[in-house]
Amino acid sequence: MKRTYLSWIDPGFYSRQREYTEPRDLLSPEGKLLTSGWARENMFKYDRTLVRHPYRRKEWDFYQISDGHYMAQVSFANISLGGYASAVLVDLREGKTLCSVMAPFLGGKDKYVLPPRGDLPGSYEMQVGKALFAVETRETERILSFRMGQVECVFTMDIPRGLENITTVLPFRKLEDRYFMTTKQNCMATAGTFRYDGGQVEFTPDRAFAVLDWGRVCTPYRLVWYWGNGSGRVMGPDGQEHLFGFELTWGIGDETDATETCLFWDGKAHKVGPVDVEEFPKPDKYTQPWHIISQDGRVDLTMKPFYDHHSDLNVLVMRMHSHQVHGLWSGFVTLDDGTKVEIKDLYAFCEYVENRW
Repeated sequence: MKRTYLSWIDPGFYSRQREYTEPRDLLSPEGKLLTSGWARENMFKYDRTLVRHPYRRKEWDFYQISDGHYMAQVSFANISLGGYASAVLVDLREGKTLCSVMAPFLGGKDKYVLPPRGDLPGSYEMQVGKALFAVETRETERILSFRMGQVECVFTMDIPRGLENITTVLPFRKLEDRYFMTTKQNCMATAGTFRYDGGQVEFTPDRAFAVLDWGRVCTPYRLVWYWGNGSGRVMGPDGQEHLFGFELTWGIGDETDATETCLFWDGKAHKVGPVDVEEFPKPDKYTQPWHIISQDGRVDLTMKPFYDHHSDLNVLVMRMHSHQVHGLWSGFVTLDDGTKVEIKDLYAFCEYVENRW
C-alpha cells in the first residue's frame, strides 16, 4: 500500500501549521485542552493536577544514545497505574540485547512526579527500589545517570547554545480533554560509559548522539504511531561540516494545527510538512528499504535497515508492540531558505508502534 497517509491531506496544510512563540496554558481548570500546535521550545504550561482523567495520564523522560553500533536507552515513565526506571544496551550490528534492567512500581498517580518541562536547567532524581535515575540539566550540557545492581551508566550530552527543539501538542478528535504533548531534543553529542555484568561500552562525542523524548500525555486506550529520528554531522553544499538532525513523527491524534516533523541545521529548527513511508512495512517488510517523503517535497530519504529492534510487552489489557528499525539513511532534505542538502549513509532509526495502554 503506497501513500497511505499523505494522500488525504489538504495541499494547503503546511502553511496552516500553528507555531507558538509565547507561553500558553495547556489545560483549563476543567481539564479541557486549550491549545494545539508546535514551538521551538516548550511554550505550553503543564499542570498535571488539571488532567481530567488522571488514570489516562502518562509522563516519561526517555533518552536514546547511539553511535550506530551500540544503542543505550535510559528512561523513567509514570503511567499512573504504575511505572518504571530502566536501562537497556543493544549491539545493533550483532542484533542482540547485551543488558536490560527495569525497576517497576505500582500506583504512580501521585508519586514519582517528573518535571513539567524537559528543556530547562534543573535537576532531579528518582529512587525506585534498587534503581536510581537522575538528570542534571545545565545551560550547555545534560548529565544523565542510572544505577541498578551491577549496571551503571553516566552520559554527558552537549547542548549547543541556542539549540532548538520541537515541542508539539496534538489533540484527539471529539475528545476535548485528551492530548499528546512531547518535546524532541536532537543533536546532542554524547560521551559516556555503560557498565554491566559482562563488560562495558564507551560512547564518544565524535560518533554518539542522544535524543530526548519527553512526553506528557493523556490519550485514548489505543494508539499507533511512526517515529523516525537521527542526528549527526553532514557535509553541506558549502563544503563545510554541519550539525544535522531530523524528527519525523506521524499518525498520532489530530494533526490539523501541526505535525511533529522538523529538520535541525546547526541547532535551528526548520519546520517541514507531513511525512509518510511510501510503502507500509507491516507485517513483514520492516527490514526492507523505507522510502520516507514529505508532502511539501522537502524530505526525500530512504533508510536501508540493518536491524529491527522488535519488542512486544503484552500484560493483561496492556500491550506495547514496537518495531524500532535501525539503518543508514540517504537522500535529500531542503532547509527553510531553499538550501538542498544531500544526506549520505546517516545512521538513524524509524519505528512503528501499536499500543494498548
